[in-house]
Amino acid sequence: MSIIIMIIVGFIVGLIARAIMPGDQNMGIIMTTILGIIGSVVAGFLGQSLGWYAPGEPAGWIGSVVGAIVVLFVVGLIAKKRA
Repeated sequence: MSIIIMIIVGFIVGLIARAIMPGDQNMGIIMTTILGIIGSVVAGFLGQSLGWYAPGEPAGWIGSVVGAIVVLFVVGLIAKKRA
């Protein structure tokens, strides 16, 4: 059941990050979900490194959205260098 919840939360976080981040992100439902999940992982890793989260504690909603925005920014930089 926790995997289904992670997918749903990842999708919602990905949608919020895409809505906040300026520009056109051509992503489908699956890529939006993966974006949200990766954003949560990035936020959890950075939060634990900075002492905001205890070891094993998941990132919060705001941290997950910020992490997803960071991932979108990095992907945008990589895409611009390719073109």
